[in-house]
Amino acid sequence: MPGHDHAHAHAHAHLDPRLLRAFLAVAEDLHFTRAAARLYVAQQALSRDVRRLERELGVELFVRTTRQVTLTPDGERLVPLARRVLQAQEELIAAFGRARPLLVDLNTPGLVTGRRVLHRARELAPEQELMARYESGLTGAAAEILAGRLDASFGRYAGLDPALRAGLDHQIVRYEPMAVLLPEGHRLASRAQVPLAELAGESVYAGAGNPRTPEWTDLARRLFEGRGIAVAPPAPLAVGDEEFQRIMAKAGNPVLVVVDFPAMPGTVLRPLVDPVPLSPVSLVWRKGLVHPALDALRRAGVAIGVAEGWLRRPVEGWIPAIDMNMTSIHK
Repeated sequence: MPGHDHAHAHAHAHLDPRLLRAFLAVAEDLHFTRAAARLYVAQQALSRDVRRLERELGVELFVRTTRQVTLTPDGERLVPLARRVLQAQEELIAAFGRARPLLVDLNTPGLVTGRRVLHRARELAPEQELMARYESGLTGAAAEILAGRLDASFGRYAGLDPALRAGLDHQIVRYEPMAVLLPEGHRLASRAQVPLAELAGESVYAGAGNPRTPEWTDLARRLFEGRGIAVAPPAPLAVGDEEFQRIMAKAGNPVLVVVDFPAMPGTVLRPLVDPVPLSPVSLVWRKGLVHPALDALRRAGVAIGVAEGWLRRPVEGWIPAIDMNMTSIHK
């Protein structure tokens, strides 16, 4: 009926991109709970958005049973279209030079790698606005990126949950040597470098229990495995440098960090050797994101990486196999 078609044409003309994002998340995971977690929204809100999209398009997109969620033929047809619409929207915004600010998470204010890439990107694209944010941990930032509240972050991509990785893209920017932060009075504090074997019997803090940084704790577990080093149990979750320093001083454990970690009162920072453990740092962004400032960030990562030798790996360097497999695809 002509009237019917006209009513629907009018409805689609104002499709909210959020509804398409909700649909794609469920289509990729085929699981409402996981998709909601990935988008950082309540499951009821996600279900509501999908139902609203179905109403506006006048079709059923998913077959839901108690055991599983599957795409209907209309749902299958919508997947590539929805991806193209969202990408076209990003391209349209980018094409007119009035791109919105790019929100870039640097984890914590003192870390060097992300900050240097951001500063170089600002030099490469002075007309773009790149805004720094501090989400503390790639897992925490990834959920915000997928929900559209952040655009990019830095960290260990291979350590993310596969459900988060499904909606993200990455570019390795640095294999960053790792170090240990020791209380001034620690038995190893007088050493210029700390061989990993010397940490045997120690309990080393690596963010265990922090829901924003499981990718870092996982890296520590892989490094310590078979070396007699324990991951320190969860500490109270500190917010801000002052509280972190107080909690660490109270516990007295060595802390696993990277060589550029900012100085902390009452501690000494010592590089780890034999082997030199490397923390793979990637620039991570939302799949399909098109933005001139993201291009500048990617170019900046390559430029600094080449100038500083950030992607050179020492012969005696250590990187988990899972990370090597994922970064070899993204040179």
